[in-house]
Order: sequence, then C-alpha cells, then structure tokens
Amino acid sequence: MTKDGSNGGVREILSTLYEAAHRTAHPSVCLPPHLPPVPEGGRIIVIGAGKGSAAMAVAAEAHYIAAGQDNKISGLISTRHGFGLPTGIIKILEAGHPVPDANSIVGAERAIALAKSAGPNDLVLCLLSGGASAIWAAPVPGVSFGAKQALTKQLLKSGAPISEMNCVRKHLSEI
Repeated sequence: MTKDGSNGGVREILSTLYEAAHRTAHPSVCLPPHLPPVPEGGRIIVIGAGKGSAAMAVAAEAHYIAAGQDNKISGLISTRHGFGLPTGIIKILEAGHPVPDANSIVGAERAIALAKSAGPNDLVLCLLSGGASAIWAAPVPGVSFGAKQALTKQLLKSGAPISEMNCVRKHLSEI
C-alpha cells in the first residue's frame, strides 16, 4: 500500500497478468497445435476425464470441425458436476468429484468401451486434467464401488495430500 492508502495499481496489474495467463493457457489456444490429424482411413475417438476436460473437448471438436473432419470424430468426456460445456459431437458426462458417484462408473466404463472399439487405423485421443482419478471410477476386481467411495472420504477427512490420494487410487483403479 502507498501512503495514501491505495494499492498503487497492484490489483490492476495482477488482474491483467492473471487474464493474460488464463487466455494463454486456455485449451482453445494451447491444445489445437498439438492435436494429431485424423488417421488415413480411420477416425479419432476422444475420451477423457477431469475438471478441464470439457474445455479441452470443445477445443478438439472445434479444431476437427474447422478441418472438415467432423464426420471422423466421436467420443465421451467425463467432467465434474457443473463443469460441463455444450458440444455438438463429443458427449459430456458430469460425474462426482472429489468423491466419485454413479456417473463416475458409467463414464469410466464407456471410455474403456470406446477405447476398445478402436480399429487399427483409429486414434484414441485421451484428454486428462486434474480430478480425473475421482471422475473416472473403475474399481479393480475385489474392490467395491462403495469401498472406493468410503476410502476417498476417509483420505479427504485425514487431510492426505493429492499425491498420496492418487497413489492409493491408481492401485484401486482399472484405468
């Protein structure tokens, strides 16, 4: 603060910097240069999960539509409840985060089925962001969905850092 009690424009500078970083890191800007072409004679199957996956799906869909490849893409993205965005081709499913819900199982099962449906000329594009380990819940054999939910709640209550939660989750997931 300055002597007159103002912040000397710091708030405005920080706001400008934040907006510039947000624009630069947005999937609509940073994802398209990295998207592969549609394979010759094949298709692109888009799957993904996470809090940012819907924005990535919108960017991927727009990229392939602009390239005239809208008839070559399909897919399903799972994102956190309230984070869905409108798409025309790629389906968006909202699921539980940080505690998985029934849609977390549905999304994981459908993503696995879509990936398994890929033929030799197809490409599976997997878009992942933070939250994917909760949003896709595919418990390993011998672990019930209820047990996985209860464990997630216990880890959250204990204050376990996300790195430790992810370590446990990866051993309990088919994905």
